[in-house]
Amino acid sequence: MTPQPLDTAATEALLAFWRDAGVDACYLSEPVDRTIFVAPPAPQVMQKAVATVTALHGGMSGADAVAEARRVAAAAMTMETLAEAVAAFQGCPLRAMGAKQAVFARGNPKGSILLIGEAPGETEDLRGEPFVGQAGQLLDRMLAAAGLNDQVFMTNTVFWKPPGNRPPSPQEQAACAPFLERAFALMQPRAVLLVGAAAAKSVLNTEDGLMKIRGQWREWRPDEGGVSAPVMTTLHPAFLLRQPQAKRVAWADMLSLAARLDTAQVEPQA
Repeated sequence: MTPQPLDTAATEALLAFWRDAGVDACYLSEPVDRTIFVAPPAPQVMQKAVATVTALHGGMSGADAVAEARRVAAAAMTMETLAEAVAAFQGCPLRAMGAKQAVFARGNPKGSILLIGEAPGETEDLRGEPFVGQAGQLLDRMLAAAGLNDQVFMTNTVFWKPPGNRPPSPQEQAACAPFLERAFALMQPRAVLLVGAAAAKSVLNTEDGLMKIRGQWREWRPDEGGVSAPVMTTLHPAFLLRQPQAKRVAWADMLSLAARLDTAQVEPQA
């Protein structure tokens, strides 16, 4: 039987679909005998690994990086000073992995919607703003069509481009989370829109797949700040570029978001 030639584009699209749908594990091509005991690494190897991780956090441990991020974020009283704090922060390991600059946010900080994506890409890394590449342009068009473009403040779960455009790790997201939560507290949006699986898992602290939770309204109430807001997850615009047939689903989410804001505006304030 003659094997069919590999369709690279189709394979990449399929892998991207699985990733955006929340698939985060796969089976190896060969079975692994789990009955064979593998000795743990020698102490000096473990010490070297810990030292490497600490160096990537600017000399801080992961816990120390989160604590420092929480301290400097809490001191920011405006979005401008928060952006400056992000740019000066040394605790996220992504900073030392080839990123050109910090990419914090763009849009209206006094708007009604906080939009949170995954991580900056190559174009964002060059320009210093999130969602400015091809996927961001599609997102802008969808928001404009729904009448929401001037109401959105956009950011990501991490503020430096991961190498190879890989998804950010939970540790990298944890180091940046205090800045994201501070932006939420300063803005006090009427609604939060999460785009993509990485943003949903980080903000909602869930392992549910993207297709299971998209379009559902939940509540985001960070541990600090005493502020909460309704939050919905939708598909990432980069996924829509690869799977145009999914735009209908994402458009339904945009309409749900617009309707939620309309309802919030007419409801009496508590």
